[in-house]
Amino acid sequence: MQSPEPKLNKRERYKARLKPIEYFKEFEDLDFENLAEGDRFFLQDFGIFTTDFLEDEFTMRLRVPAGRVTTEQFCHIANVVEEYDLTLITTARGGLQLHDLEADDVLAIWKKLNSHKLTTWQSFGDNIRNIVSDVYDGCGAFNVIEAYPIIEKMQDYIVKNPRYVGMLPRRVSIGISGNSASVTSFFANDLYFALAKKDGVYGFKVYMGGKNTEIAEDADIFLLEGEVFDFFKAFVEAFYLHGSRFTRSRTRLFYLIEEIGLDALKAHIQKEYGKPFNSGAEIVLKKRVFLPHEELKDKTFSYCYQTDFARLSVKEIREIADFANKNNVEIRIGIDQNIYLLGLKEKSTPFASPKESSTIIACAGSLCPYSFWSIKDETKYIPLSRIAKHGITVGFSGCIKGCGRHRHTDIGLVGLKTNNFGDTDGGARVFLGAVHTTGKNVGRMLFSMVPFVHLYKTLDLIIDIYELSSFNNFEEFSDNILNKFSEEFLAIWILASLQTNKTLKLEPAGSGFAYEKSLLMTHFSDVDFIEPIDESFSPSISAMAKKLWTVEGEDPTYKPSIDRVKFR
Repeated sequence: MQSPEPKLNKRERYKARLKPIEYFKEFEDLDFENLAEGDRFFLQDFGIFTTDFLEDEFTMRLRVPAGRVTTEQFCHIANVVEEYDLTLITTARGGLQLHDLEADDVLAIWKKLNSHKLTTWQSFGDNIRNIVSDVYDGCGAFNVIEAYPIIEKMQDYIVKNPRYVGMLPRRVSIGISGNSASVTSFFANDLYFALAKKDGVYGFKVYMGGKNTEIAEDADIFLLEGEVFDFFKAFVEAFYLHGSRFTRSRTRLFYLIEEIGLDALKAHIQKEYGKPFNSGAEIVLKKRVFLPHEELKDKTFSYCYQTDFARLSVKEIREIADFANKNNVEIRIGIDQNIYLLGLKEKSTPFASPKESSTIIACAGSLCPYSFWSIKDETKYIPLSRIAKHGITVGFSGCIKGCGRHRHTDIGLVGLKTNNFGDTDGGARVFLGAVHTTGKNVGRMLFSMVPFVHLYKTLDLIIDIYELSSFNNFEEFSDNILNKFSEEFLAIWILASLQTNKTLKLEPAGSGFAYEKSLLMTHFSDVDFIEPIDESFSPSISAMAKKLWTVEGEDPTYKPSIDRVKFR
């Protein structure tokens, strides 16, 4: 029996009836207080987001290619934010996002934000999203090839292009860095052009298929600087033609690679590119922890202004813009959600940062309808000063969508709601072990849930264990220590440490379950593991977490009377 033809997903059915670029002709006649489902889909292609369950709340997003914004544009944005009493945040793609728009003001705000050489086009929806680079592109001590001229070409090609406005199978995130050391990792992008070298010549190595929970794969393609834009055009057309438009949850580039294989995707791109690819280049990329002040190529300095977990007030914007104007310095928005001032004559601090957040990437939190947790307002649950001291990167996602890139940072946290630990306000899923600088691996889930009230102590202990190691940064510690053990062993080791108030050094000298079990027996012989540890640590992890973390209040799944069992 022949299988039925796959059905286009709902969004694609709307596109089949009406292309977004055609829909735009009616844009100014919309009643934003009475939007239909299709309107909400189409509006994303022009930078406007709203949902059916919060239909009176609107968000607008600006594209800021490579995070470069002029002082005049910055002031203009501040004027709009002030006039309409909006909330402004920086995004993890180096853009700007405005929240709390009212329906009556959406059109007027949209028009104002699409002036002064700014644009909101294609910042949501099935589009090439804001194209990002390292904040020190073109000026930093580690820069080899400036990516911004290439990004400008990409942006000019894609924005308002009738063929592609809202018409890709799914969103595509693109990063390109010509630096040998970058402030943050780019391996979460669908398409990443990394600095590389072949036969003594610098160019870019192509990685494809990354997303918030996956590392982009090495495509073994080497491009010279002048070839990147043509490859980009070929890639976009190949994804437009061959990307899946059926089950919505499987339309990202990652799933296309999973379905047809990387070689088949490369063949599709090469057909559009029109010539064979070069291969065999070596990536040029190393780990570096960046300081608040960095010396630039021209011997001037930069200053990293750490935002309040991505939030910016009108007062801050105006102070930054005024200082930049008076001192002839450049403003850039980093994909770490901080503001950078480039070109300072001396290593000065023009104004203090409101938070210790330079290594923390946070999603929109309470500003997003899907978020369970707003780290912006709940920093008491994390040891901020110790995170800052060690330059530990932390990714906060308010939900499982992963906008805080929690699996591409040293420590990843995902906000959750649960009653599994009694009367809690919620908690966080904890990830560790990402080797994100070179794209070796994403973080692994250590705990599926740690109640907020116990999160600080848990993270504090993890940092204590790191401090006992001899490694210069947390990523090296993850690669050489944490990732030599199973996730289950690390979880039960930390639970036992919390139960006994011990902080012990982890030193892998073997591998496998029997070895890990012997370590527990040696160092925690006095610990009640509650469940037998015969072939797995999992039952004990669940029971110990329940015993250790359940808070006062009703918990329908917690039964205090547990038979206690030692090792067998």
